[in-house]
Amino acid sequence: MCPHIDGSRAGEDVAEKPAIAGGKPVRETFLQYCRPSISEEEIDEVSEVIRSGWLTSGPKVVEFERQFKNYIGCNEAVAVNSCTAGLHLSLLALNIGKGDEVITSPLTFASTANVIVNVGASPIFADIEKETLNIDPDKILESVSDKTKAIMPVHYAGNPCDMKRIMRIADERGIEIFEDAAHAVGAKYARKRIGTIGTTTSFSFYATKNMTTGEGGMVTADRGDIADKIRMLRLHGMDRDAWKRYDKGESWYYEVKYAGQKYNMTDVQAALGLVQLRKLEGFNAKRREMAQYLNNKLKRISEVEIPRSTKDAELVWHLYPILIDVENLTINRDEFVKAMLSENVGVSVHFIPVYRHPFYRKTYNFKREDFPVTEWAYERLVSLPLYPTLKKDDLDDVAISVQKILEYYKR
Repeated sequence: MCPHIDGSRAGEDVAEKPAIAGGKPVRETFLQYCRPSISEEEIDEVSEVIRSGWLTSGPKVVEFERQFKNYIGCNEAVAVNSCTAGLHLSLLALNIGKGDEVITSPLTFASTANVIVNVGASPIFADIEKETLNIDPDKILESVSDKTKAIMPVHYAGNPCDMKRIMRIADERGIEIFEDAAHAVGAKYARKRIGTIGTTTSFSFYATKNMTTGEGGMVTADRGDIADKIRMLRLHGMDRDAWKRYDKGESWYYEVKYAGQKYNMTDVQAALGLVQLRKLEGFNAKRREMAQYLNNKLKRISEVEIPRSTKDAELVWHLYPILIDVENLTINRDEFVKAMLSENVGVSVHFIPVYRHPFYRKTYNFKREDFPVTEWAYERLVSLPLYPTLKKDDLDDVAISVQKILEYYKR
């Protein structure tokens, strides 16, 4: 289930709450903000693994890595237990740490910045573009210093960043690119799949993502030496995992090459991922179709702005964010969220800017005025429901609820 920012939970029946916009709620039952697309096929695949007796990293993980690598078109794919793990291991693999700086977007989940802090480096936030909500290459350039060792672009909502400009900045200065593609599995930039551009790319298969393994992630790379180091770092720094040690004819012996982590994916997760990967193109096509339907509905509402896609990008609509025109409303964004919940439509907000969180505010003395575009966006952002199992009537209810509330509270 997906928690909402007011504390209610997906699936909770909130029909008894009065509609803030007045009158009867648009829906009689609550529409969940997010829901994974799981069928009997996934259940059967997972059941087969459970019956096999091999649950942790093993043949299913190996097969999932192989198929994912082929899908992306990269040289290497390493399965891990989260996108966060992938980003952390990428930094470790390139020896980025104390005294180094990593530039990233402030409009992201805290894990993007946490991994930078956890290797001893300093997060440097570059403000975002108003049109796309992605990190602004001009602001990246302004943020580069002699200490900059990496740039971590975040493909917000499944919309790829302006990678041509970002790569140019990095290549001219010998800076690594670690792409945070938690939202962007299946997306393309300049006809190349995300996962084939930067030094590494980390994907998320969390329960809410376009494909899921429950919890899980994947790191892609073109350099074999980086991938090999990540493979060892994901499992205690060992040179041989359990599958290699316990298979028939293999030796029990292993050596610890690095002080690694415990970030490996299980065969149970990989089994789920293998089925989901086969369905991914269909899932993403459905999301595009639904997003276009909502675009056509909402473009008629003057108080709604829909972020534009990056040039050369083929996005995958992990999120469907809108920006509401709070200047011309008598309510703010938080009150709009409550009003949508009262209409029985689940929504969320992506994201609280990282510099607003107490740890980052106190540790690094970040100030809101340093990120005017992110602040502008955050005060207006709302994510509407978008997932493959939604029906046309559900999308209509979402659009009607948005229109009803904005018309009611228009100045």
